[in-house]
Amino acid sequence: MAEARYWLFKCNVKYDTFADLLAKGNQPYPWHGVRSYQIRNLIRDKIAVGDKVLFYHSSPQWPKRPEVVGIARVVTAAYPDFSAWDETSPFYAPKSTRDNPIWLMVDLQAELEFAQPVTLREIKESDHPALRGMMLVQLGNRLSIQPVSKEAWDVVVGMGMGK
Repeated sequence: MAEARYWLFKCNVKYDTFADLLAKGNQPYPWHGVRSYQIRNLIRDKIAVGDKVLFYHSSPQWPKRPEVVGIARVVTAAYPDFSAWDETSPFYAPKSTRDNPIWLMVDLQAELEFAQPVTLREIKESDHPALRGMMLVQLGNRLSIQPVSKEAWDVVVGMGMGK
């Protein structure tokens, strides 16, 4: 088995939260709704079972703020995103069909809720070089999945655990 990779998954709290993952316990939780070819290709080609995920709440409503709230693990390989076929879903994509699925997803499982969320502001204001290099803090980067270095992973996890 290849060594696990590290990722940051941005989730819009309007649709998914870390609490949703926690509520599933040991059951896989589908991370769906990707409608970017670049992210679809990452899911297809790079993200694998066992990879580690920083779960990031984005697009929050006041008084919430953008923040990393916990750790999840990828528990399935990529498979067709069924929300693309549901006409009532906000992620409906009529060009994606069961015979020709365009969009993919993976399932996640919650591993650890942080003792304290790590805000985007804290990451941006950190003087740690690994955090300054994160895609999350680069201007214009809005990708919903981003690779994270092992060093940045360790720093964020430490911050979330109050270390």
